[in-house]
Amino acid sequence: MRDIFLFTIIFGSLPVCFMRPWIGVLVFSWISYMNPHRLTWSAAYEYPFAKIVAITTLIGLLFTKDRMSLPLKRETILIILLGCYFTLTNFYAFNPKAAWFQWEKVIKILAMTLVTISLINNEVKLKYLVTVIAFSIGFYGIKGGLFSILTGGQYHVFGPARSFFEDNNDLALALSMVLPMFYYLAREEKHKWMRLIMWIALGLSFIAIIFTFSRGGFLTLAGMLFILLVKSKKKVLAAVLVLIILFAAFAYIPDQWFERMETIQTYEEDASAMGRINAWETAWNLAKDRPLTGGGFETFIWPVFVRYAPDPNNVHDVHSIYFEIMGEHGFLAFGMFIALILFALTGTRRLKRYAEKNINLSWVNNYADMLQLSLFAFVIGGTFLGRAYFDLFYHIVAMIVIMQVFVEREAAFAVSSKRVLSGGIS
Repeated sequence: MRDIFLFTIIFGSLPVCFMRPWIGVLVFSWISYMNPHRLTWSAAYEYPFAKIVAITTLIGLLFTKDRMSLPLKRETILIILLGCYFTLTNFYAFNPKAAWFQWEKVIKILAMTLVTISLINNEVKLKYLVTVIAFSIGFYGIKGGLFSILTGGQYHVFGPARSFFEDNNDLALALSMVLPMFYYLAREEKHKWMRLIMWIALGLSFIAIIFTFSRGGFLTLAGMLFILLVKSKKKVLAAVLVLIILFAAFAYIPDQWFERMETIQTYEEDASAMGRINAWETAWNLAKDRPLTGGGFETFIWPVFVRYAPDPNNVHDVHSIYFEIMGEHGFLAFGMFIALILFALTGTRRLKRYAEKNINLSWVNNYADMLQLSLFAFVIGGTFLGRAYFDLFYHIVAMIVIMQVFVEREAAFAVSSKRVLSGGIS
C-alpha cells in the first residue's frame, strides 16, 4: 500500500515539476532528505525516484522563464571548480570502480545545488525550500524523539536505511543542522498552529540527537548552544533556560548514555577513536605524497592503509570532512573546500549587516542567523564525520547565494527609487 501511494504521489508530481521546475527542486529535496522510499517494502524501495524527478526538473529548467541566470559569486565558482577538480583527481584514484560510482553521486549533488540557485528566485520559494528540508530530516527527529521518550531512552536512534544519515552519528549531524531551521522558521511563522508544530519538531529533534548516543552529536549540540548564548541579546535568560532544559533532560537520561559520553575524556582507550586518528594520519600522509590529486573518491581501503597508515592493520573510515577531502583530493581541493566554508560564513555576516540597515529585511537577518548556525553545526560535527559531500551543506551554501542575490536586487531597486524621487523633486 505504501509503495502504491508513493508511486502515485511522485509520478503525479512530475507534470508539475516540468511546468514549474522550482517545485521539482522541492520534490527532489523531499526525496533526497526524507528518503520516503526507504519506508516501503516492495518495488518502491529501490526505485530511482530522485533521478526521475531530477531529470524532469532539468528538462523543465530548459523551457521555463521563471529562473535567474546563475550568479557568478565566489561560492558558485568554487562549487563548479570543486566539481571539475573532483573529476580530475578521480582519474588517479586508488579505488577506481568505487571512486567513479561515488563521483556520480557527488556530481549530481553539485549539479542540483546549481539548479536550486537558478530556480529558487524569491523569498516565498526560499521559505518553502527551507521548510521542506527541515521537515524531511526533522521527520526522523520527531520519530526518534517520540521513540526515545516512549522507551525511556534505552535504545539508539538511527536514520533511514541506506541514506546519507543512516548511521546514528550522521543522523545527529543532520538533525543538528536543521535545528536552527526549525527555530528561525518558528520565529518567522505567522500561523499559531504551524509555529507550534515547528517548536514541537525542534524539541523532539533535540531529544533524538541526545539519544543517538553520538559523542560527536553531543559535542555539536553543546557547541551550537554556546553559539546561541553568545548571539542571544538576553544572555542571562537564555543561559537559565538552557540550564533548566539540561537539568530536566539529564534526570531522565539512562546511565548508559553518561557512560558513553565519558569516553570522550578517555579517547586513548577507545578503539573507535584511535581508529579515526589513525585514519586522519593516513589521509595526511597520503596528501603529502600526492598533494594535487590525493587518492580519489573512496580511497580509504586496506592497500592505502598499508602504504600510508601509522598502524596498517587498523583500517578505519576517515570520519572527518577535512581529512576526507584532503586524503581523497589533495591539498588544493582541501583549500577550496575550506574557502567555500569561509566564504559562506562571511556571506551570512554581510547579509546581516545589510539587513540591520533595512527595516523591511528583518527576515534576511533571521535567515542569515539560521544558515550561519547550520553551517557551524556542519563545521563542528564534520570534524568527527566523513560527510564532506553531504547535500545539505551545499544546499545551505546555495541558500546563502540566493539571499545575496535578493539583497543586491533590493539594493539596486532602492538606489533606482531614490534616483526617480530625486529627479521628480528637481
